[in-house]
Amino acid sequence: MDAAFTEEQDQIRRTVRELLRERCDTDAVKAAVRTAPGHDTALWRLLARQLGLSGLALPEEYGGAGCGAVEQALVCEEVGRALLPSPLLATAVLGAPLIARLSAGAQRAALLPGIAAGELTAALAVPGGALPEALGLTGAPAETAGGARNGWAGGGRAGGVQARHDSGTGWRLYGQVDQVLDGHSAGVLLVAARTGGYTRGRTLLFVVPGDAAGLTRTRLTALDETRPQARIELRNVMAEPLGEDPGRAAVGTANGGTNGDADGAAARVADGLVHLGATAAAHLAAEAVGVADAALTRTVAYVREREQFGRPVGSFQAVKHRLADVYVKVQAARSAAYYAAWATGGTTAPDGREDREAAVAGGLALAQALEAQRAAAAEAVQLHGGLGFTWEHDAHLAFKRAASDELLFGPVHRLRARAAELGGLFGARPAAVAAQAAAVAV
Repeated sequence: MDAAFTEEQDQIRRTVRELLRERCDTDAVKAAVRTAPGHDTALWRLLARQLGLSGLALPEEYGGAGCGAVEQALVCEEVGRALLPSPLLATAVLGAPLIARLSAGAQRAALLPGIAAGELTAALAVPGGALPEALGLTGAPAETAGGARNGWAGGGRAGGVQARHDSGTGWRLYGQVDQVLDGHSAGVLLVAARTGGYTRGRTLLFVVPGDAAGLTRTRLTALDETRPQARIELRNVMAEPLGEDPGRAAVGTANGGTNGDADGAAARVADGLVHLGATAAAHLAAEAVGVADAALTRTVAYVREREQFGRPVGSFQAVKHRLADVYVKVQAARSAAYYAAWATGGTTAPDGREDREAAVAGGLALAQALEAQRAAAAEAVQLHGGLGFTWEHDAHLAFKRAASDELLFGPVHRLRARAAELGGLFGARPAAVAAQAAAVAV
């Protein structure tokens, strides 16, 4: 591994940092989250269309920049540093790579150019708060009756979203998903839905336009306003599967028959999500590092200025030790995030693969970064004294992000447990874990 960044990578970092420093201070963040979209649309257009951040890691044939996971990680770190509310995570980190990997040619051509140009945003809707499990970050997706590894999506008696196929009208979705990142404003939704009933069910991903008839989207009140979340309700909503349509076979399964096509489609969806998990974990880790580093920087600046007993608070040994501990955590998390991004192979192209090393590195990097983010945010609140404890203080932006990220993508101990299982740390692995490890192995 060459730990040095290229001139182009350094330029990407500098450009994004300087722009966000000018356009996204804490006052701008607080104003943006209170708008209907939950972000500054003018700034997002600038980042997406002029800097190309929405399509940074997409193939050039679809209008992307053709960069890799390392460049995307550097961008995520700067976005985290500014606590930028934007569709970057939902669109560029989660949605676009899934479309690039799983979609058929016509879908790819219809969706990716719009995303790359900043004209279309995407959101991934996974029922039941099971996003980290679906991505293979906190556990092996449960096996269903037919062996497809995607029991996480609910359906049947477990709720979630149901998909029904009609030979005349195609697929229709029914159900509800909560906590969909940027789901209230995304131009297209990728919805995980169950097909074939309860006993023989399979989970597929479906493409749903944001203006589809029967679709209701409600922005939720979230702990972290910089990560807008929504509830989506689907009532007889027409949709098309992401990738090949298993079609008739799904109807056969609903009637109790076999369904090789549906099994294959469900397996591709499950494996595609697990492959995405390794890269997404690296990018989430880099973003958390940016948040932690910014919180630490602000805290250090404050304790140098704030005086107590006639001397700066930062001159006290106890304060120095606490900040030194946070500094070590942040630097360790940054190294882990960079390594995880490098280990993915540097591509999110349809034929790209993340091996087991990348899956392990991604989970561990995310766990390390979430811990560093939590520590930096907590110390920021503590060391700003009585001022930092006020809910309106800027330190609470980082504090809320740290708490929200662990709820959405953690917890940390499960991330580490899953990485240990994939790495074979505890010897023989259960069959489900071994099967998933084989799926991500080169």
